[in-house]
Amino acid sequence: MSTDDATTLDTTVLAALLDSVGGDAVFVADLVETYLADGTDQLAEIDAAVRSGDAEALVRPAHTLKSSSRTVGANHLGELGRQIEMLGRSGSTTGADALAAAARAEFSDIEAALRAWLSGGATT
Repeated sequence: MSTDDATTLDTTVLAALLDSVGGDAVFVADLVETYLADGTDQLAEIDAAVRSGDAEALVRPAHTLKSSSRTVGANHLGELGRQIEMLGRSGSTTGADALAAAARAEFSDIEAALRAWLSGGATT
């Protein structure tokens, strides 16, 4: 697995994604930008669910964060999303605050790594 800095950005996933769309770097850049915008929204929805103690409301944004993160190679963030989703599915929010904080921190690192990849590696 190839990583950037201390994050778990798997750039081999991004390279495979780029290859799967025939090297269309503009398409992949648009996908990454959409992921970053949507990820911010999903984290906000997770935070709102944690604040309100609404376990059911954790499920959808956490599931989406999990899946989309894995699509762009943000494996650790995908795992955090999975853990938050499982808490929601179990009917609990216990521990979700710590997981949400970890996800926000990881998202910040992933955003920086993705932007670096876009500026230097997306077309190479």
